[in-house]
Amino acid sequence: MVKVAVLMRVLPEEASIKPEDLLNKIKEKLPERYHIAQYQSEPIAFGLEALRLIILMPEDVEGGTNELEELVSSVEGVSQVDVLNVARMME
Repeated sequence: MVKVAVLMRVLPEEASIKPEDLLNKIKEKLPERYHIAQYQSEPIAFGLEALRLIILMPEDVEGGTNELEELVSSVEGVSQVDVLNVARMME
């Protein structure tokens, strides 16, 4: 089965929001067809830490990454979502 790996950077609304807290909120919000394969925090500046995620999703999702971006953007505490890379992969 072919999946799509989406690398995204998620920025919090403020520096006091920890990447782990955002990760847990995102996990709660994502439907089963999305799977967080990898994550790490990325220092930005002035104590602000972004969350870098690799999310696996089915290839046949209509609209590409739009739904995923909207879901992650709607999580409380998320300021900005940037898709950095999209790649097809075989499972």
